[in-house]
Amino acid sequence: MVPLVAVVSGPRAQLFACLLRLGTQQVGPLQLHTGASHAARNHYEVLVLGGGSGGITMAARMKRKVGAENVAIVEPSERHFYQPIWTLVGAGAKQLSSSGRPTASVIPSGVEWIKARVTEFNPDKNCIHTDDDEKISYRYLIIALGIQLDYEKIKGLPEGFAHPKIGSNYSVETVEKTWKALQDFKEGNAIFTFPNTPVKCAGAPQKIMYLSEAYFRKTGKRSKANIIFNTSLGAIFGVKKYADALQEIIQERNLTVNYKKNLIEVRADKQEAVFENLDKPGETQVISYEMLHVTPPMSPPDVLKTSPVADAAGWVDVDKETLQHKRYPNVFGIGDCTNLPTSKTAAAVAAQSGILDRTISVIMKNQTPIKKYDGYTSCPLVTGYSRVILAEFDYKAEPLETFPFDQSKERLSMYVMKADLMPFLYWNMMLRGYWGGPAFLRKLFHLGMS
Repeated sequence: MVPLVAVVSGPRAQLFACLLRLGTQQVGPLQLHTGASHAARNHYEVLVLGGGSGGITMAARMKRKVGAENVAIVEPSERHFYQPIWTLVGAGAKQLSSSGRPTASVIPSGVEWIKARVTEFNPDKNCIHTDDDEKISYRYLIIALGIQLDYEKIKGLPEGFAHPKIGSNYSVETVEKTWKALQDFKEGNAIFTFPNTPVKCAGAPQKIMYLSEAYFRKTGKRSKANIIFNTSLGAIFGVKKYADALQEIIQERNLTVNYKKNLIEVRADKQEAVFENLDKPGETQVISYEMLHVTPPMSPPDVLKTSPVADAAGWVDVDKETLQHKRYPNVFGIGDCTNLPTSKTAAAVAAQSGILDRTISVIMKNQTPIKKYDGYTSCPLVTGYSRVILAEFDYKAEPLETFPFDQSKERLSMYVMKADLMPFLYWNMMLRGYWGGPAFLRKLFHLGMS
């Protein structure tokens, strides 16, 4: 592995070299949470819904504000996953086992873990209900329920995953099927899809395409592979600077991209995928495949869709600058479940966590939030087994880059950061409430250049 300091020149690389050396070491799990798995009481100062990246991060931050005994997390899952690494798992570059840890090991020590599922919101009475018939009240509520995968909205799924040649990097149950399909590829169409809904990590559907193309080249199968990216969108990426760079790669590698094409059915027994033409309602196309990677339709969790805290589309209705709910001042949202008009990524959650921390702090003091979230999000666009274009941008779809070089270029250093440094930061800093995104690094670099 090439150390980051050898790739990024200048004295500012020293900080990243240090972090990278830590990141490539074997890091043990966080301290095992020893609290009860059911609520010991029915009221908390801060109640966090969801034990994903946003929920665990905010619980850690709130613990330092109000004390661990005054914070609880409602989360039914026994395992917590670092999902951004699944892109590399699906391409055989990482092991699935490296992506998950017991939920108990990531819940901040002393914070109450309520092992249940939220079934009802009652923000007018400052309480929620769970699937074990418990009613829990709160002073402040943080909603971090993530996004729901709706494979069943595609006819023939999820049962189609029982057949070979088909996988999906979006689920722990199907990501290894992607790698199997890639290895078993012989000759024909390799199809990659993007649904007609909001999704988390909007770059992931095409990342696996680039990795698959690289794998076919490495294994001598490229000439036998017709690689197709069928997307419901009208552009390859939402930020022009990075879209232009990706278009060059698409042309250089002879990839076929079809816009406004939405997957509506999988006939896994026949290895056929059916797409609708979004520009011509009623028109469909059947394509045979030798490999199919499915990005599922996604939506807000069902419990949110008709709740009082949701907007008309079902997302948590928050102010885009403060993350405070628009109607309930003691309710807040973070991450994929919100209607924040930015890309739904772990990097966005990190940036949002720092802003939300400050928002809640001032509200607890009966003051008005000043610090504003600019929509920062990041998408490390993996374009090969050792190359990444690091896309970083804001609400206006304008680049908001951290490093003092052109991030639209494919770089080994950015791949190392994606594959090794970011998992370390996630497990050891973000989930402990100490990583609020790279804004301070951006300032550091820009000060160093001035």
